[in-house]
Amino acid sequence: MHGILVTPAALCVAAGVAMGVAGIVTGWVPPWGRRRIVRPRLWGYGSVVGSVGIGGYSSLGSFDGPASRHAGIAIAGGAVFFVGLALQLPAQRPGRTPHEPATRNAS
Repeated sequence: MHGILVTPAALCVAAGVAMGVAGIVTGWVPPWGRRRIVRPRLWGYGSVVGSVGIGGYSSLGSFDGPASRHAGIAIAGGAVFFVGLALQLPAQRPGRTPHEPATRNAS
């Protein structure tokens, strides 16, 4: 049963990494996220980090059960996944624009 569950999980992780790399390199965002994502490179970094984290979590811990000797590493993978989500959240908001210094005119 473990192999049956790991194969689709690995495919999802690979797809997440591929979409993240495409976002970083070309600025491409999947169609379901195009309306919300304003900064595709940041979204791509978050997607790569999140995919690596969930890959570590799923391959080292959750399918082996809570008594696994890799439980600590799996929990760290889950934490890395949430760091990736935290990177993706600001990608949905516009960045700061540089302010021009105020000028004093006599007009």
